[in-house]
Amino acid sequence: MNAPQVLIVEDDAALRGALCQTMEFGGYHVLKARNGKDALAVMDRETVDIVISDVQMDEMDGTELLQVVRRREPTMPFVMMTAFGSVEHAVQSMRDGATDYLQKPFEANVLLDMVSRMESQLPTPSSAMVAEDAATQQIVDLALRVALTDASVLISGESGTGKEVLARAVHEGSERSDGPFVALNCAAIPENMLEAILFGYEKGAFTGAHKARPGKFEQANGGTLLLDEITEMPIELQAKLLRVLQEREVERLGSAGLIDLDVRVIATTNRVLTEEVAAGRFREDLFYRLNVFPLELPPLRSRRDDIEPLVQRFLVNHGQDRALAVTDSAIQKLLSHPWHGNIRELDNCIQRAVILANGNEIGPAEIVFDTLHELSAGDAPAAPALDGDLKARERELIFSALRTVKGSRKKACARLGISERTLRYKLARFREEGFALPEGIA
Repeated sequence: MNAPQVLIVEDDAALRGALCQTMEFGGYHVLKARNGKDALAVMDRETVDIVISDVQMDEMDGTELLQVVRRREPTMPFVMMTAFGSVEHAVQSMRDGATDYLQKPFEANVLLDMVSRMESQLPTPSSAMVAEDAATQQIVDLALRVALTDASVLISGESGTGKEVLARAVHEGSERSDGPFVALNCAAIPENMLEAILFGYEKGAFTGAHKARPGKFEQANGGTLLLDEITEMPIELQAKLLRVLQEREVERLGSAGLIDLDVRVIATTNRVLTEEVAAGRFREDLFYRLNVFPLELPPLRSRRDDIEPLVQRFLVNHGQDRALAVTDSAIQKLLSHPWHGNIRELDNCIQRAVILANGNEIGPAEIVFDTLHELSAGDAPAAPALDGDLKARERELIFSALRTVKGSRKKACARLGISERTLRYKLARFREEGFALPEGIA
């Protein structure tokens, strides 16, 4: 599964930043809020898997937040941070439904270990891949055939087409299905942390390494390691990855010992990898090592017969036990849409429709499409002020996406079809150029 999204709720800006940095170092996706009220707003627009909250905050404190979260998500892991020596707060938090608590101050590795334990208890999403369309069936058939071998697999396709779901299907169809399936999004981890997270490190290997930690390769031993968005990996690290794949052994940072590996590697990319090789951004030898068996997942607009069964699945996911039906005219509207954002865009669309539906029926009026892709496809005229300036056009598309998703970088990336690292770079560039970013960027 993808790394969980952890929400940090802390009113002290410095401590909040340190906690976010710790969780990012551990390979987690991080969201942040300065109090309970802000946290609920984040949860309204983002998927949150684990909450880590302080107790005492203005507007809405941690205890009130816990009560609301428990009404919404009775089983969501919730860690309460209490002041040093405040045993009564810790006890009361557990009575109110907190999963665990931490007394300040605490070491970074204590927090990471606690979250790691909670991660193993999170429900795993259904890995069954919708494959009603003939094009999808053909790809799934190939995937299940290669699953019986131990060959490396490279899955390509546009963002949001379901590449990780297909990778999991390969794992579950293999003799490694009883072993771990470990996924690492190469675009979601800062470059200076990626090597440590991938290969692991020993205590004292660098500042902040208070405890030895196994890397993703070790965690996947006996199973499958998914390297998602492999093209986002720095070229220097690609050489080290190649050596691990060739030698089938890994060396933790700060260690002279080698650890034998029995790991199958599956890589995914939303880019044309041969073009990345030609441009010098991806090593040719690593390409051939990963591309033993290539699978290309078609975009959703090329597999129309998958749309209706996907709609039914999303209705179950988002319907909150409501018996919702989609009218034939609404289905036709969905089938006629180009779906530039693929399955992610369809998921967002159905989630909106469920919210908009007053009764138990979803009609065409409840089907509201994203506007960003229509703009990028040329369905709306360019603003005259752009005057053909491609940089200005790019900036406006990015800002429009962020405004549409109320500042969520993750959702904006899904709509734009770019990585989170690319978005961070572009936003930093816009700041340097003096442009004010849209309000509410997470």
